Amino acid sequence: MEDPEFRVVLTGAAYSGPGALRAIRAVTGRSLWQSRWLLDSAPVTARAELPFGAAVAALRSLQEGGVQAALCCEYCERLLPTDGTPVDPGPCASPYWPTAHCRANSETVCDLDRCPSHDPDRLRS
Repeated sequence: MEDPEFRVVLTGAAYSGPGALRAIRAVTGRSLWQSRWLLDSAPVTARAELPFGAAVAALRSLQEGGVQAALCCEYCERLLPTDGTPVDPGPCASPYWPTAHCRANSETVCDLDRCPSHDPDRLRS
């Protein structure tokens, strides 16, 4: 099963000083001028198509620099709350990722008859 990818979205800055710009530069690899433009253009995508672990690491770096940021699931286009609370239980838009296994979802019951994450035989067929 294909894992969803995530976007890191800049939502604003609590403090738009050098620390925020350094954090954006470190995460995006862009120049100082481009980092300033990203910060001023919020909400805007800073990084896209990242696996969950890399997206969380980028999010932490931005938040430590004083940048308000969030993760957005590429499949269902929902923002993941940073405080660990679940988002609405609506269906994930992915044809490959079961709703209950979407990291942007609060459902705990799988919506497939035979769940591939719990039934490896389904992946082979």
